[in-house]
Amino acid sequence: MEHSQLIQSHIEESIRVKEQLLSSLLPNISFAGKVLVESLRSDGILYFCGNGGSSCDASHIAAELVIRYKSGNERKAIPALALNSDQAVLTACSNDYGYEYLFQRQLQAFGKPKDVFVGLTTSGNSQNIILAVEEAKKIGMKVVLLLGGDGGKLKGKADVEIIVPSKVTARIQESHILIGHILCSIIEKDLFGLD
Repeated sequence: MEHSQLIQSHIEESIRVKEQLLSSLLPNISFAGKVLVESLRSDGILYFCGNGGSSCDASHIAAELVIRYKSGNERKAIPALALNSDQAVLTACSNDYGYEYLFQRQLQAFGKPKDVFVGLTTSGNSQNIILAVEEAKKIGMKVVLLLGGDGGKLKGKADVEIIVPSKVTARIQESHILIGHILCSIIEKDLFGLD
């Protein structure tokens, strides 16, 4: 059992971070849920994005909304898109303009004031998300950010920020997907009365 200490330390660290979420970020998570629900009640669209592992988390959360979050919760599809999922747009923008403009260009094409931009970045310093936040604000969209550490350059730039109190990327990403699942649950409860 040479791995038992390593396994235990990872799990204990993850628990500590999630306990901090519960003690200090519960109001922010609840407010983020309200922002998303308000948009959806106004026929808005939720746009998610991230880089690397956070791009997978963004796609995961969007899929939970389009399809369903909990097995057995039958409801209509919720309009949510992951901006990092279109390979043609991703490669064309990266080649023609630069990767930093990827999410900004898509918001220019599709974003409306009633929509919400949800950016996931563990550092808070991803240039393509910074530019997307600026574009979303120009459009009049609400902005929800899932960040980590000290919030980076994006701290103070959103309508709602959920900053995971950790500097460890893995712990931040684990918390982001937990927060994403909670937001899905809030949406299903508030819009459809589902538990």
